Amino acid sequence: MQKFFVLLLLALPAVLLTVNTGSSPFAFAAEDELDEELVDVETEDAAVVADETEPEDEPETTKSPDADTYLLFTRPLHAAGSQLELPAGYPVEFLVGFTNKGEFEDFVVESVEASFRYAMDFSYFIQNFSAVPYNREVKPGHEATVSYSFLPTESFAGRPFGLNIALNYRDGRGNQFSEAVFNETVQITEVDEGLDGETFFLYVFLAAIVILLLVLGQQFLGSYGKRKRPTAARKVVETGTTSTKDVDYEWIPSETLKQLQNSPKGAPKSSPKQSPRQRKAKAGVH
Repeated sequence: MQKFFVLLLLALPAVLLTVNTGSSPFAFAAEDELDEELVDVETEDAAVVADETEPEDEPETTKSPDADTYLLFTRPLHAAGSQLELPAGYPVEFLVGFTNKGEFEDFVVESVEASFRYAMDFSYFIQNFSAVPYNREVKPGHEATVSYSFLPTESFAGRPFGLNIALNYRDGRGNQFSEAVFNETVQITEVDEGLDGETFFLYVFLAAIVILLLVLGQQFLGSYGKRKRPTAARKVVETGTTSTKDVDYEWIPSETLKQLQNSPKGAPKSSPKQSPRQRKAKAGVH
């Protein structure tokens, strides 16, 4: 009977699997083939979708032949030929210059805008900064300079980004132009300020904890030492008045001293020290 139960327990899982799948064990190979076909179809569809959803190319910057632009970073300073490093959490300031080289048409400097792009593909935007409107008119043969600033967030520290700075302007006929005055990869750096306010208070708090622990440890050691130290009981010895060596008899009259010496009980065992006057009085009596 026990063997029957053991065989039943071994056969029960196989029966349950067959019932759940609804097919024989030889059907797994066909299902695997169907799964592979489905995967191939899905990958082909995904490829088609990816081709259809490719990001559109960024519109090319337009520039007027009668205009010249230039850029100057004032904070931080940037040397030509080197990668620009922008401190995270600090404002970045620069100047954009515009020169009207034409002879008849006026230009209007409309706005300046900046944005962070993905370093590997400048068509992907990471962060857009506000466009600052100026609407400054520039006569033929004249120049104009506008300022712009933005603040890189501290979360971007330690990573490279593409920085795009665009100047938007139009001519007298209403033609719009958008010129990229800066379009390079920059490095966002983390500034080490040394000891800030939060770190200072943290150090003060840790120092207070250390001092408190030292005081508590000193009190604990002091109380523990007092408990372990045995208090020796002092033995009090009462000497009483049995010894007459330290008794001063000078103030006692000579007659009283004679009576004490003559009496058998009251006489001191050792002769007291007598003053010269007492000795003379005693000699005169005898």
